[in-house]
Amino acid sequence: MGKSKPKRVRKSPFSPAGNATEPEGEAAGGEGCAAAELLEKLQHHSADMREFACASISKLLQQKQTIPAFVQRDVVRCLGPLLLDKSLVVRETAAGALRNLSACGGFDVCDDMVTKDVMTPLVALLKECRAGLDENNGSLKESKELNKNYIEDIANEAVHLLWNICECNGTAVSIFNREGCLDIMLQFLKRFHTNLGLAIAVAFCLQTVTEDNSDLLSSFDASARQVLEMIILSSDKTMEHVLLQTLVAGVTWNIKNTLPSGHQASTVNAILKVLSECLAIDAGEVVIRMKEVEAERLKTSVEPGAEANAGDGGNTVLKEVEEMEEMPKRTTRSKNDISDLLPRSKQELKEASALLLAQQTALEIIVNMCCNEDPSDDEWEELSSSDESDTFIDNNCDEGEKLLSPLCLSAEVHTALMNHLVPKKILEKTAFPNSTAVDICTNNPAWKPLIKKLNMVQYRALTCLHSILLVSDVDCLGGASVLQALAQHLSQLIFSQPEFSKLTEFMEAVTSALRALLQMLASNNIPQCITPEQLMTLCEVGIHSNNVGVRVNVVSILGIAGSVLGKVEDSAETLKMIGKFLLEVATKDLSLVVGGEALDALFDVFADGKEAEKAAEQIKLLSALKEFQPVFKARMRKEGKGLYSTDQLCVLDNVKLNLRRFIAYQEQLERKK
Repeated sequence: MGKSKPKRVRKSPFSPAGNATEPEGEAAGGEGCAAAELLEKLQHHSADMREFACASISKLLQQKQTIPAFVQRDVVRCLGPLLLDKSLVVRETAAGALRNLSACGGFDVCDDMVTKDVMTPLVALLKECRAGLDENNGSLKESKELNKNYIEDIANEAVHLLWNICECNGTAVSIFNREGCLDIMLQFLKRFHTNLGLAIAVAFCLQTVTEDNSDLLSSFDASARQVLEMIILSSDKTMEHVLLQTLVAGVTWNIKNTLPSGHQASTVNAILKVLSECLAIDAGEVVIRMKEVEAERLKTSVEPGAEANAGDGGNTVLKEVEEMEEMPKRTTRSKNDISDLLPRSKQELKEASALLLAQQTALEIIVNMCCNEDPSDDEWEELSSSDESDTFIDNNCDEGEKLLSPLCLSAEVHTALMNHLVPKKILEKTAFPNSTAVDICTNNPAWKPLIKKLNMVQYRALTCLHSILLVSDVDCLGGASVLQALAQHLSQLIFSQPEFSKLTEFMEAVTSALRALLQMLASNNIPQCITPEQLMTLCEVGIHSNNVGVRVNVVSILGIAGSVLGKVEDSAETLKMIGKFLLEVATKDLSLVVGGEALDALFDVFADGKEAEKAAEQIKLLSALKEFQPVFKARMRKEGKGLYSTDQLCVLDNVKLNLRRFIAYQEQLERKK
């Protein structure tokens, strides 16, 4: 599942509400001068001036176009030392500025931050925060005069910065391991009863650094695992606690190999219990209830800023977060952490946001449970079947072996999934969001960003359904009738949206799920319940998508459906239509991956059966493929190594081999006539 990482930004306390970004012309005209002037102020003898400069830089770094000007002027080396400034306020604002730089700058900027040695002062700051929390003395201590615990606030900014960098840079993860940052994170995590925001940030960071990090696993001793267990078993069920528990469940899954074998089953069961309880909550109802609670509070409260909160002005931070462009991620999960950015007076919005993020995270964890350790980004090869069983392949040929091992679940995971009714809850989440909740969010500017999050839960549920279908059998999912009902449900989701082709994320998720379901139905000789006309409509729309994954899915869907129709009487006309469509895609699509999948689908559709033979002859399939074969080989030589991954090239090589065999098979049929 192709993922992206939403930005996590910190709004400058010096920026006026409703004016988070400058006009583009202004920003473009004075970026260099503004950057130089502010960076110079970082050296000022006055702590107030250093704080102002940090906060102003933090604000500007939320605008992607300003980042190069700061990077060129060595902003990392200017801000880095201020993480250990004698002023606690400067430390916090410097950490916030670096956090924004890491969140908005992308992989290259994060790499540059590590190269410029931001990790040295950052780790030192985190160690001081831990010491300050343990002893409440030294250079960091609670400032009672300001009624604010600067240690925890600074730690919160520092943990977010650490999380961002570790998500993008492997060297940062190695430093995390070497410097014993795990112990620091666990000390912060223990404070979840008193500082939930810090604990959530730590849990996000741990979820990132524990993924595929064998060097860190040995550090998870019994006392470390006990901290995680304490949170998983906690009984507090506010939405933010649900988010924390879900994240910690993800961390526990990542470190499962450190558990004694006797505890594996019980731990997996505890993880899936947390995920199941999270998914059982009706997010739409929570949004409706939280909005009602907010409305009641605003009626009876005259808290400062309430007037602004009721209108556009109180929505500044959320707007900033939503307007940030997303950057690619190297991991399979996506994050939407804005929990610490929402004003305290927005507690109801904070709770609703936390639940939606928790449910998205829970679904992503389940996908990871179901996936191979190193899945392909586009997953298009998983269902390529022509190399397994087509009649034109010599079963004794070693080159025809499966390229990937079949996905499978351990007995512990399978049992826990079923015991906690997880497939049923995933299916419920694939429905469109509650229309009343969507209307509420649409009509309230501060709540409007939740619409995207409501939709994202649906998209992740569809992706999760795809994974569950790949690793389950018919009986454990409820039998043929349940799967047929699911096919109708997915087709209704697609065709109930008049402009479904424009919803790229929805299209990719729903076509992935439909593809896996149709493959399961075909493999078990269960009627498909979707008409050829519906499938052709879906494919004709989907093939014009800019998303390669969507195009791969629709041609695979057509191949699965066509392979079933090939065994049905009087299906030649429909097979001709499918064949022409797939030939068009195979020969004209700009992506070799899509063209290869279309060829693979053709092999499936025309592998066997009298109707298939009749249709192949009428569309002159053999001559078309013989003409295209040298073109396909030439494209692989020219484009392959530069544009496609090793896994993709491996599958394309297999398609090329099968193309030669399929042509030989068709020639053999022709000679027999």
